[in-house]
Amino acid sequence: MTPRAPDRIETARLVLRRPSADDATAIFARYANDAEATRYLGWRRHITVDDTKMFLAFSEAEWARWPAGPYIVESREDGVLLGSTGLAFESFESAMTGYVFARDAWGRGYATEALSAIVPLAPELRIHRLYAICHTEHRASARVLEKCGFAREGVLPRHTVFPNLMPGKAADVFCYSRHF
Repeated sequence: MTPRAPDRIETARLVLRRPSADDATAIFARYANDAEATRYLGWRRHITVDDTKMFLAFSEAEWARWPAGPYIVESREDGVLLGSTGLAFESFESAMTGYVFARDAWGRGYATEALSAIVPLAPELRIHRLYAICHTEHRASARVLEKCGFAREGVLPRHTVFPNLMPGKAADVFCYSRHF
């Protein structure tokens, strides 16, 4: 039997939990509709709450198909939605991770803390390769990945379209990975 990730993970300051349909308005308002927060992401900024509802339907399908999926990240202290992280599976042995946070949550170590909670899931779920990509100009994201033990594999030229940064034009990205 394939192991499953927990629906909820707690860290010193954060709660990572499986999203629900009730989260749509908060996700939209906190970061999914924010052009700056979504600048370096591979998905388009949400224009309406219906876009966020589509993400939540996608999230539910990922959790049904794979041992894990997206998590939303909340403050353990007051329950405020801070962002999102999780796992996106390519196969049962390989998954990608990433994160997005509301602007008022930047610079507080939340991305590092959230990713540090995701990384231990990989060996528990029998993932052999966990990787992440980031735009070559997104230094803060590169630092988070390095703090969490990811090794830079190299640059993937013209690899990813960042629709909120350069619509229709693929950009170079750093590829980082951890192996288990």
